[in-house]
Amino acid sequence: MHAFEAFTQLVRTLTGKSTISTITDVQNAEQLAFLRSLKQQQSRNKEALLMPLDQLELVVFDIETTGFRPQKGDEIISIGAVKMNGLQVVEETFYTLVKPTQRIPQNIIELTGIDQEMTAKAPTLREALLAFLVFAKGCTLVAHHANHERNFMKHYSQQLLQTPFNQRIVDTAFLIQICEYNHTLITLDDVCLHQQIPIIGRHHALSDAKMTAQVWLKYVQQAMNLGCDNLQDVYERFARL
Repeated sequence: MHAFEAFTQLVRTLTGKSTISTITDVQNAEQLAFLRSLKQQQSRNKEALLMPLDQLELVVFDIETTGFRPQKGDEIISIGAVKMNGLQVVEETFYTLVKPTQRIPQNIIELTGIDQEMTAKAPTLREALLAFLVFAKGCTLVAHHANHERNFMKHYSQQLLQTPFNQRIVDTAFLIQICEYNHTLITLDDVCLHQQIPIIGRHHALSDAKMTAQVWLKYVQQAMNLGCDNLQDVYERFARL
């Protein structure tokens, strides 16, 4: 489902209205949905720490942005995600372009293939964020070198939804460093090449999310073989490196 269609359907459900007549309807439902999603996820964060790694419900995601500093005005221009149930990648995916408020830099257009025309009718970032949170509710989030995703999520959740983003995002780098302490693997390309994961559609958010899911699958099984039964074991082993 398109991100905005999912958002509209959610607004109707939360407000009990068949039509959305005012911006207040949207804002109230949006805030309520975000708070519900956040509350549910926070209550599951501690549970997820001790849940067996092969039973975790995950959403592996990636974002494409106009730069690296949301505090300086860099924006998200696409979000892609795939769900995993334990050690299985499921068919359910999420992808949306996002309409930026400023022009997309030429180097970003060349890198991602996303230009101003493609995003002209895309959802706003507020709409896209909420749709993504609805998709991801109840799941542990995973990203490759997650600081990038975390910084943008925290900044724009606070700015656009006036609510802190406190959901855990597990970084694939933790698993990689635990399992590959004799190698230096930094970029997604490095890891995919090392693990012989086909690199397809690089710098497309959904394609990168799918590749990251394959990376997670490879290394979570290795981590389990090393004695890591859950995320807490992963964090503790990482801390000892």
